[in-house]
Amino acid sequence: MSRPSWAPQDIDLDRPSGARVYDYFLGGAHNFAVDRELAGMIAAMTPDIGDTMRANRAFLRRAVRRLVDDGITQFLDIGSGIPTVGNVHEVAQQADPSCRVVYVDVDPIAVSHSRAILDGTPGTVVVQADARDVESIVADPGVRELLDFDRPIAVLVLGVLHFVPDADDPAGIVARLREAVPAGSRLAMVNVTHEDQPPEVIEAQKLSSRTGTPIFLRSRAELLAQFDGWDLVEPGLVHLPLWHPDTPLADGERPERFGALAGVAVKR
Repeated sequence: MSRPSWAPQDIDLDRPSGARVYDYFLGGAHNFAVDRELAGMIAAMTPDIGDTMRANRAFLRRAVRRLVDDGITQFLDIGSGIPTVGNVHEVAQQADPSCRVVYVDVDPIAVSHSRAILDGTPGTVVVQADARDVESIVADPGVRELLDFDRPIAVLVLGVLHFVPDADDPAGIVARLREAVPAGSRLAMVNVTHEDQPPEVIEAQKLSSRTGTPIFLRSRAELLAQFDGWDLVEPGLVHLPLWHPDTPLADGERPERFGALAGVAVKR
């Protein structure tokens, strides 16, 4: 197949990418047939998966608006993925043009396309780094130039830690991020969960291993442990659509069907 201009030369176009599968479910155009094929297989087993990804993006927008309302103007978005409409900088800068946003992702496709889209956009920078390497992220010259680590920063991990295996200590990653930012900083986090989920969700999780970025489902207790040292704000750790919804849930809607838990917290 022909390689589009936004796809780096060292990317294997015959292997599905987790970032591109996510882009497809969000209605984006930066994906290939191999990604759509895998997305179709996952959706056939878990019809709610697309709604879950869109609910995650909607949570991002609601959380960012709330954070700006709270006076936060600096954002560190780790695992940002391929940009789609309604990104962090768009939402934040619409509310306050002085907001500054650092996008961090390990995927070369996500990074390459992010840089192309954001070229010339003030108050933004894109960094290629592994979420597990917190020290490199916070020491990056581009990050340090854009963000003031003497003032509160909102750390967004809205769909990256469920790609981190237990052996790599996701709670430790969050703890190191907490240590890197000052008191009053915020943490917004989303992680998929196996609680309240049917067996087919577990089977779909196994398919994720084909992307090279398998998904790790976690319990509520495991996720609450990742907030150690942070104070969860109301309504706490809840299913995605229950976190300050813009509109009430429809009668009969089951928030647990979205399969992910979300929360926002303040550093003590």
